[in-house]
Parts: sequence; structure tokens; C-alpha cells
Amino acid sequence: MFKRTLGRSGIEVNALGLGCMEIGGKMKDNESFPSLKENQPMFSLGDVDDDESIRTIHFALDAGVNFFDTAPAYGAGHSERILGRALSGRRAKAIIATKFGKLIDEADNQFGRYKSARELINNIRKECEDSLRRLRTDTIDLYQFHQLDLKLDDFAEEVISILEALVSAGKIQWYGWSTNDSASVRIFAQAEHCTAIQHNLNLIEDAPTQLSLCDEFNQASIARGILGMGFLTGKYTAENYRSLLSPDDYRLRSGSYFLSLLENLEKVRDILTSNGRTVAQGALAWVWARSERTLPIPGFRTLAQVEENIQAFDFGPLTIRQMEEIEMLLGSG
Repeated sequence: MFKRTLGRSGIEVNALGLGCMEIGGKMKDNESFPSLKENQPMFSLGDVDDDESIRTIHFALDAGVNFFDTAPAYGAGHSERILGRALSGRRAKAIIATKFGKLIDEADNQFGRYKSARELINNIRKECEDSLRRLRTDTIDLYQFHQLDLKLDDFAEEVISILEALVSAGKIQWYGWSTNDSASVRIFAQAEHCTAIQHNLNLIEDAPTQLSLCDEFNQASIARGILGMGFLTGKYTAENYRSLLSPDDYRLRSGSYFLSLLENLEKVRDILTSNGRTVAQGALAWVWARSERTLPIPGFRTLAQVEENIQAFDFGPLTIRQMEEIEMLLGSG
């Protein structure tokens, strides 16, 4: 296994992390579809087995994986609670990244949106304490703003001040922003203890501006969406994906997007699977080759999935030639 540095923090992490959204399970979704609030639509990426989740985290730790990315919004606190249970007695071996900025109700198993930026900001400290409780830890290694497109404008300095105070109090060590918005990156990345930007990145959806800003401000690139929520693993086809997903699966709401992933995947499948790689391992190899700052955090539900991802280290990143071929085939050159 090879390592990556977590931005200006200097923290060394294994070059593969684990994204813990999928292990959060189902929850009531009052954010994406507020007009349907009375019907309490469910957000789901499939069924989960908590015992399997904990076994998988233990397996990953023993294999050398030490970076785990979660959030209160993943299962309205459930993902954090499971990660906390799994790391009990093993906390020193792990770097924990979680987030703030989503309104959740643990008792009612739902998440939604704050009514205003002011309400969100006033709750940052409480959110931090709640995450510390669920994670069973005294400090969070990386605390990320979980708002993809919120325009802080007049509030940026106040949010950063609160986060710096949490650093001084030892509640968090470093912070970042989970966003695809380059203006937001520039706001946070100049702050003293900002060390990471989390953003979409996969072989179909490149992020040159985000990666350039990470270089400019010495930030880690926490790469999410690298396997396209499973659609860049080779498991799904245009013909079978609807039958393989449960009726309440979130991915069925964006069918056209996932179909485009499948269409483009076929153009580069042979390159990804060169030298005996699986499709998923090839997708990981692309992210590693894209920048030395990237830390991919593929989601998981089973030990077998994580084992396959860890085996990608046997092949390493794609070559410069392979990256150029993929760029040409996808028409992005």
C-alpha cells in the first residue's frame, strides 16, 4: 500500500479511505423533496447489516486502511454510531472525518435543511458535540462543512472563527468543505486549519478546477463518487439496474445520470480492466493517477467490496499513456 498526505496537516493516510454513507441505511428525506414532506419519502442506497459493517471496518483497519469518512446525515446519525462502535478500542488506528451543516432528527430518523444560514451557524458547536457522542471519541480529525452550494458571503469569517475555536478547544483537529463549488473552496482553503476539500471525482466526471485549487492552497482532495454509486463497478447494465435496486433506492430518481455513466464506462472498460484489474479497481486506479493529492473514499456495504478495493493496490495507478487514452476516448481532450 502507498500513502497520501492530508493536505497541509501533514497527516499521512493510506491512499484508500472508506466512505460510510451506504452503511447509514434508510432514512426519511425531507431535504431533496421538500414538497413531499407529508409523505416522508425515504432516502436509501440499499439495505445494510450493521454486524457486516463493523466486521468490514475491522477488516479494513487490519489491512492498513485508516481513513473513514462519515456524516450525521448518513442515516440520521446511524453511520456515525456504527463507526463509533467499530472503532471502540481501536480509535488510535483511525483518522475520522465527519461533517456538519445538515439538520437531522435522530429519534425520527430523518434529515433536512436548516431554515437559514444563521440557524445553521448557531448549531455548529452542538452538531460537533453530537458527532463526538455518536462517534465515541474526544476529537474529530477532519470536520467538513456539509453544504455543497451554500453561499456564505457575509458568514464565511464567522464559520471559520467557530471552527478555529473548536480546533483550539481540541474538539476537532482540522477542517474542510465538502463542495463542488470553486468559490467555496477558495474561501475556506485560505483559513489556517483548513486542509481538505471533498468533491466529486471519477473517470467520467473530472474536476480540474477543484484539483488546481487543492494544489494552490495545499489541500487534500477527498474524492467522492469515484465508483458512481456503484455504476462504475461493472455490476450494473442499462438492462438490469432497475431490477437490482430496491423500489425506494435513491439512485432510481436519477436514472438518466446513471445511464450516462454506464454508456461512457463501456468506452473505456478495456483500459480499466487491463492487467487483470476489475472495473472498480480500474476506476480507483484512475483517481490515484489523476493527482497525488487525491484520496478516494469508495462506499461499501460488504467486506467483499472492501477486499476488492484494497486489492487495487496490487496494480497501482494507471499509467500516463492509459490516462491519455481514456481522455481521448471520452472526448475530453
